[in-house]
Amino acid sequence: MTSLAQRTSGLVQRRTEAIRSAAADKEKESGGEEEEARRGEDDDDDKGDSKETRLTLMEEVLLLGLKDREVICKSDAPTGDVLLDEALKHIKETQPPETVQSWIELLSGETWNPLKLHYQLRNVRERLAKNLVEKGVLTTEKQNFLLFDMTTHPLTNSSIKQRLVKKVQDSVLEKWVNDPHRMDKRVLALILLAHSSDVLENAFAPLQDDQYDLGMKRVHTLLELEPEKESAKPNANELMWAVVAAFTK
Repeated sequence: MTSLAQRTSGLVQRRTEAIRSAAADKEKESGGEEEEARRGEDDDDDKGDSKETRLTLMEEVLLLGLKDREVICKSDAPTGDVLLDEALKHIKETQPPETVQSWIELLSGETWNPLKLHYQLRNVRERLAKNLVEKGVLTTEKQNFLLFDMTTHPLTNSSIKQRLVKKVQDSVLEKWVNDPHRMDKRVLALILLAHSSDVLENAFAPLQDDQYDLGMKRVHTLLELEPEKESAKPNANELMWAVVAAFTK
């Protein structure tokens, strides 16, 4: 118990120091580092993905959970992701269109309007866990808690989670490019959503202190960006930055 408390205290202290360091000075990266990062940016990200298990972004967040613009559904073609297809169906059928912030509230069930409760995506965590069980990442067990049984989903394939953790770590360490628009959009979205879900710490906990501090400093560099300005830049994914604005406001 003492060692666990010391470990927890150490993580909190490291996180606090990283935040203070990020606020104290903005890091300036050398051109040499950027060039090296560009060369290795895509070398090993998903080498095994074509032959091994591919996870959706929401599943990755679980495995590690613009503000006033309207969302227009340009295509409702099936994506292969049941939750995303369900959300697209709601978006297409809703007139007048809702904003990103409104859709986050509606799909999560956090709306105060009882007439719009039908928009809520039901049992999201359980459905994501079931998908991961079907992909062989998790398993299903029954655990007894006093008077009732509870279904749990322990990790059964640790290599997939380790690869995911390594991808997150590399994106802010060895493969850091110091420009969000040159980062892989999926990885960038994963980092920002994982931070909003308070699970990003799980990926950084195994790092050495100096790597942890550097990684957290770079994450806070991303969090300090202004989504509306970033969305206006060439080739920017406007919807992604709109979601970022809604979660980090």
